[in-house]
Amino acid sequence: VQLQASGGGLVQPGGSLRLSCAASGFTLDYYTIGWFRQVPGKEREWVSCRRGSDGNTFYTDSVKGRFTMSGDNAKNTVYLQMNSLKPEDTAVYYCAADPSVIDSSLASQSAYRYWGQGTLVTVSS
Repeated sequence: VQLQASGGGLVQPGGSLRLSCAASGFTLDYYTIGWFRQVPGKEREWVSCRRGSDGNTFYTDSVKGRFTMSGDNAKNTVYLQMNSLKPEDTAVYYCAADPSVIDSSLASQSAYRYWGQGTLVTVSS
């Protein structure tokens, strides 16, 4: 079971990036998928998630309207489209997955069993 996050890079403020989270060894569609991010020296924070039971997506307030999760079942990959990026979005982004995350724990790191290695997003002019 493996998750691989990719797609990070350097982008100017206002720009866009699409992160990918590819799974191997299991089918992502049946899992709750979370995106988290971490700035050095700070705690990892939840960004968004897609609930496995119904596909509904949820976002932290700071990214609502700018970030969108989607998936490609054929590629067993989930995406995080990030638009209107701001310098404060700079972080290492991680994807995580678990087959059974209760609603009250969707934003909790400890609820996710499988983690990708992280991909760095830098928003700077």
